[in-house]
Amino acid sequence: MILSETLRVAVAALVTNKLRSMLTMLGIIIGIAAVITMVALGEGARRAIGDQLAGLGTNVISIRPGQAVQGGVASGNARLTMRDAEALAGRASEGSFALAPEMSGRYQVDDGVNNAEISVTGTWPNLFAIRSARPTGGRLFTYVEDEMHRRVAVLGSAVGSTLGLASSDVLLGETIYIRGVAFQVVGVLEAKGDGFGSTDENIYVPLGTAQHRLMGTDRLQTISIQAASATDLETLMQDVDRVIRRAHRLTPGETSDFTVQNQASLVAIVEDTARLLSFLLAGIAGISLLVGGIGIMNIMLVSVTERTREIGLRKALGAKPRDLLMQFLIESIVLCVLGGLFGMLLGFAASTAIGRLGGISTVISPESVLLAFGFAAGVGLFFGMWPARRAAALPPIEALRFE
Repeated sequence: MILSETLRVAVAALVTNKLRSMLTMLGIIIGIAAVITMVALGEGARRAIGDQLAGLGTNVISIRPGQAVQGGVASGNARLTMRDAEALAGRASEGSFALAPEMSGRYQVDDGVNNAEISVTGTWPNLFAIRSARPTGGRLFTYVEDEMHRRVAVLGSAVGSTLGLASSDVLLGETIYIRGVAFQVVGVLEAKGDGFGSTDENIYVPLGTAQHRLMGTDRLQTISIQAASATDLETLMQDVDRVIRRAHRLTPGETSDFTVQNQASLVAIVEDTARLLSFLLAGIAGISLLVGGIGIMNIMLVSVTERTREIGLRKALGAKPRDLLMQFLIESIVLCVLGGLFGMLLGFAASTAIGRLGGISTVISPESVLLAFGFAAGVGLFFGMWPARRAAALPPIEALRFE
């Protein structure tokens, strides 16, 4: 029997039992749709996190306090102070990198009418360049204002809405009160959206002002450093480690009481984690494909039993075992391929709906579609082989006698 005739007979057999064929395909449809949707969610999350991390700036490393260790025992949190920032600032004077220490806290802020608890960060003007933060109105504060401890503030784009106002622009040039201390608003930053490094919900004031008028401490949460280029990062990290260890009077071999983190390594860790999560989700969804394949094998075995007399008649008329093998194998593959096509459409629809209704970023990759579709065809081939071989191996005399 030629292939086209075998295909026609196989499809006719499936069409004869439409409802059973649809129910059989259901496991494959759900499995393919689940794989595509889960991978789309994972890939979307990976890209979204990558975009958010980019908001921290390019070629940036961060220095944060770690744990102080005495005699091999952790003895509490170590300090990162202005002394450390000043030691590094001496190195930055050559112009090879930009540096911005930060101290922050949440304080009660009011504009004379409304009030809210808002995060306030004291820093140097370099931070705005490192974070690629630009003002949409007004200006940024200067180093002169920092040295003179001027009470000026730059607002994130969402600060106004936190205070119940239409926008932060309403406060430009006005006076706000942070912890009861009056500050003049000199600038408003452009919106950057939620995520790492977002400036939208923060108020920024000169570091010297924050240190002496608000927080009363020289302890820093972090020191951000931007290298001139990506090739300088490794050398810069080693230099920073050496300078801070000397400032903290750590002996060779003694554990550092601070951490130096390269943003590129952080991005790589996040991307690897998101990719692993995508594979995990796809693996879980793939279980339904396996269940669907078992369902197809079960139905094909039932089909072989139901059509035993047909098999015996065809063999008596000259059909060869390979013809019967091909017929039942094609039926199984057609079920899986059709289920794969419907599953792809359902996966596209589900990913789009989740993205729009849930506000979640989803990215459908061609690789995931091809993988899911190929897996569906493979399931049909694998789970259809046993029923097909059973049909091909039936003796014609016994098949014709079957009731």
